[in-house]
Amino acid sequence: MKAIVVTDQAAGTAGMKLVERPEPQAAINDVVVQVHASGFVPDELTWPPTWTDRLDRDRTPSIPGHELAGVVTALGYGTRGLSLGQRVLGLTDWHRDGTLAEYVAIEARNLAPLPGDVDFTVGASLPISGLTAWQGLFEHGRLRAGQSVLVHGAAGAVGSMVTQLAREAGAYVIGTGRSAHRQTALDFGAQAFVDLEKDALEDVGKVDLVFDVFGGDIAKRSAGLIRAGGTLVTIAGPTEARPADGLVVDFVVEADRAQLGEIVRRVRDGRLRTHIGNVATLDDAVAAFNRKKRIAGKTIIRVRP
Repeated sequence: MKAIVVTDQAAGTAGMKLVERPEPQAAINDVVVQVHASGFVPDELTWPPTWTDRLDRDRTPSIPGHELAGVVTALGYGTRGLSLGQRVLGLTDWHRDGTLAEYVAIEARNLAPLPGDVDFTVGASLPISGLTAWQGLFEHGRLRAGQSVLVHGAAGAVGSMVTQLAREAGAYVIGTGRSAHRQTALDFGAQAFVDLEKDALEDVGKVDLVFDVFGGDIAKRSAGLIRAGGTLVTIAGPTEARPADGLVVDFVVEADRAQLGEIVRRVRDGRLRTHIGNVATLDDAVAAFNRKKRIAGKTIIRVRP
């Protein structure tokens, strides 16, 4: 099969290569999925699991990409809840070869059914962004109707999902980003916008929940905005930010079939839109990832026409 591999962490996306690799086999509790579309987060090339296994042994050349939409082609022993030929979407294990390939072996529990009226390209854009938003808001942030949420990077792939889900849950949403992203954030449902290049973040006042994707100084300044009993949720890694009278939660997204089902249901109903910035083929994927001009939204690789 065709697959994109990486061998040199220092090279980043420039070190990606399209090669021929053996098709994977379905181990116990695994299925093999013929990948129709794959999502890719450039930051994963800085994550240790991309390069080493759980025993810290080198596992290169490794196949990156962890989001997929496709069709089940093989079932491993013990697999439950899925069938041959079924359309699925899901999130692969961080330590295993990923989805920038024509086929991938994945634990069945990490997949959810993809309805026939949801395109594979849309399906592949949902797992990381959708699950990150869902878990950050409802599991870690414990968002309730009537609360206020500050969403950093509200025009991005994750931030746009956070904005929409928070609005649907009855929250007042304030988005942040650069001035060029103002209208996009408002279109996704933000009720106010803070230009991080020109506006004073501190003028926002107190909020119940901050959803942080930047870390660093933005996270530290945001901690001072947390209302008593509120939460700063971050996906930017460990932070020194500490609200005076609130919580900080640094989390890594996890696969969850039931939550993916809820997200897909909202996409079908028109309550949730994904933010896709660029679609490329597997043959053109390396060039797409190395474009100098960054395109807002998620890049999806359409593995099959």
